[in-house]
Amino acid sequence: MIQDYESYDGIGLSELVAKKEVTPNELISSAIARIEELNPKLNAVIHKMYEDARMAVGKINLNAPFAGVPFLLKDISQAVQGEKLTQGSKLFQTYRAGQDSEYVVRMRKTGVVFLGHTNVPEFALMGITEPKFYGPTRNPWNTDYTPGGSSGGSATAVASGMVPIAGANDGGGSIRIPAAYCGLFGLKPTRGRTPVGPQYGRAWQGASVEHVLTKTVRDSACMLDLLKGPEKGGAFSVPNDRSSYLSQLDKALSKEVKIAFSVKSPLGTEVHPECRQAVVKTAKFLEELGFIVEEKEAPVDGIKLANSYFTMYFGEVAATLANAEEIIGRKVKMEDVEPTTWVLGMIGKVTNAGEFVLSMQEWDVAAYKMEMFHETYDFYMTPTTAFPPAKIGELDQSKMESFFIQLAGKLHLGKPLKKMGIVEQIAKKSLMRTPFTQLANLTGQPAMSVPLHLTADGLPCGVQFMAARGREDLLFQLAAMLEKSPIWIDLHKFMN
Repeated sequence: MIQDYESYDGIGLSELVAKKEVTPNELISSAIARIEELNPKLNAVIHKMYEDARMAVGKINLNAPFAGVPFLLKDISQAVQGEKLTQGSKLFQTYRAGQDSEYVVRMRKTGVVFLGHTNVPEFALMGITEPKFYGPTRNPWNTDYTPGGSSGGSATAVASGMVPIAGANDGGGSIRIPAAYCGLFGLKPTRGRTPVGPQYGRAWQGASVEHVLTKTVRDSACMLDLLKGPEKGGAFSVPNDRSSYLSQLDKALSKEVKIAFSVKSPLGTEVHPECRQAVVKTAKFLEELGFIVEEKEAPVDGIKLANSYFTMYFGEVAATLANAEEIIGRKVKMEDVEPTTWVLGMIGKVTNAGEFVLSMQEWDVAAYKMEMFHETYDFYMTPTTAFPPAKIGELDQSKMESFFIQLAGKLHLGKPLKKMGIVEQIAKKSLMRTPFTQLANLTGQPAMSVPLHLTADGLPCGVQFMAARGREDLLFQLAAMLEKSPIWIDLHKFMN
């Protein structure tokens, strides 16, 4: 067992291996011991690959950047050939992946060793990780609370010290929300920067991208260096950035940098005082350092964007269920999935092609407006979430809502639900706790959540920064500067 294993980041562990102070086998044993100790109460890891991990150790390239570093994959899209990939649903409880995802192919080359998959909400559809099939994942800061979602299992695994880095993806905030709730660093790359295939050129119409959750900025930057690059059949391209993101961490930001910030929800809904305070405190800190900081809202229609996001969301759920029928070889029934998933798919089936195209056009309008915005402002800062973490079960449907959803599903009331304006109601209620993160997904911009605030209850509260498309370098420079500052949350102190 490695002393203080949980205090190291990925690069730190790989340096121990390079110096021959520890062996990869010792790293894997330490990670497995920590998982076995903590997982019974946290429920972060739902599929274990310990035997394969021990076999893989003998095959790794000891010169790889993360040689021997323990790693957990997310139980959706990050497929390992022959291993289970359930997407948090009992519908896929017996499914095994036919091939590695491109993400996994590239991740193997970094030298990490896969120990298993982490918990997700069914089909990664929620901002909390409480699937009916596996049960809830709990926040290691306080196990009464959610770690967020959909990468909640990965966030809990990293924050609790099971592994220093874990796989994540982000289609509406699924890297940044759990990063905010668990005191981690979480960066969503520019659309097209990381692979989503094979056989898929886009995920969630380009809203969803792959990356990692980390304790340190340098781990995230180094991983993006290793993951970035075009893939066969990729639907999107970004400028080929030949520079290293890791090398950006030593570059000082110009004092001419301009930062816009807002604490107002783009939906016009409530923002908790702690989340507002996190941003105002950070704005003051940055201004004292000499940066130009101005209060300014993004030039987009938040309501229109939320509705366009949900048009895609409904369509993607319908497509997921249709694709599932090919995989399992039979019709999907209501009892195969959670009631909410079924109703979302039902609404997706009655959404027409014209509506879908119009929703995509809203994304392009917003992308253009944000590019213009970033000609003036280098960064746009907001709370990552509008509220601190909710308690486990707090966001469950009421008995009346549950009854209504069950009834709507059984009677196939997709069209009536749409005519009643249920789409707008669901959008506003679902996003009122997390209204800030979707913008970057729809415009394709990079965005990050940084751990800069603790609530009076001792729970992490993240601050989000967005930059223009392709400018992850700026985000990493800012994050590296903040990481050295007194307002950065020290996760190591929490774990000890």
